[in-house]
Amino acid sequence: MNNKFAVIGLGVFGSAIARKLSERGADVMAIDESEERVQMIAQDVAFAVQLDATNSAALESQNLKEVDAAVVSIGSSFQEMLLCVFQLKEIGVKKIIARAQGPVQRKILDKMGVDEILSPELEVANNVAEQLTNPGVKMCVELPDNYEIIEVEAPSKIIGRTLEDIGLRKKYNLNMVTVLKKTTSGEGDEEKTEHHIYGVPEPDSTIAEGDMLVLFGLNNDVNRFIEINA
Repeated sequence: MNNKFAVIGLGVFGSAIARKLSERGADVMAIDESEERVQMIAQDVAFAVQLDATNSAALESQNLKEVDAAVVSIGSSFQEMLLCVFQLKEIGVKKIIARAQGPVQRKILDKMGVDEILSPELEVANNVAEQLTNPGVKMCVELPDNYEIIEVEAPSKIIGRTLEDIGLRKKYNLNMVTVLKKTTSGEGDEEKTEHHIYGVPEPDSTIAEGDMLVLFGLNNDVNRFIEINA
């Protein structure tokens, strides 16, 4: 049985979530007050409907109580988002995920009992800042309590060494999630470089030049590992 989700607000962010959920086999109901936005996504989701998401009667008519979760991504008006969240709570939607723009909105949504709050702009800012200060970093996901998951190019001083020799956990208090191995195909102008997941690394796994490491740990420990081995 497929999961059922509602995505309310079909801007760039909401539309991307709706399409991605649909690609993964979910039954997606896409909702927006703009007829143009609804038409643009209608072919990509199970059901697309134009309605005012602040109108309780309109929302109740869509049987939203039956969805597994509703994602609220109304970016044009925070007041409209709050009204929509309130109506969804009244209807009894099992799980509500909402997009916050800034700490004040996050705090208000949290007080309203929203189950999960997304801040994509903050995540993008964190990634850009990390990549600018550490050029080897390709991806960084900030987690609660100062933890992070980071994808970083293997520092020069650990090339040719095994994970056991590097001592990620003992020396740096870090866990290796996986390694992305560099592969090259084609020749000349057609040459193409890609990285593929190696799997679960073993203690005797050797780090090669061009490998990307996916690490989990405290921010300070990750930075210390990069600085010492650069």
